[in-house]
Amino acid sequence: MNAHSMPTAAQRPGGDVSSAEGVAADELKQFIERLERLEEEKAGIMGDIKEVFAELKGRGFDAKAVRTILRIRKQDHSERQEQEAILELYLQALGMA
Repeated sequence: MNAHSMPTAAQRPGGDVSSAEGVAADELKQFIERLERLEEEKAGIMGDIKEVFAELKGRGFDAKAVRTILRIRKQDHSERQEQEAILELYLQALGMA
């Protein structure tokens, strides 16, 4: 080994390849477990959303219209105005406005 080369895990004192693999495996396991917890939370939230939609349908509201409103509210104001202008133009072109 010359002065410019780095020792491998197996060449380092007290270090070996299996311990490096173990560290990577532990880190990977932590990522997997975090993702699993988040997926569980996501499933719970999706269930809550489904319940709210069932409740609003039961009260006579249109779920499709509510979903459209949610999508619109997420949009930037200028983006929404542009989309509405294009839609209006197309409707006029088709004689539907």
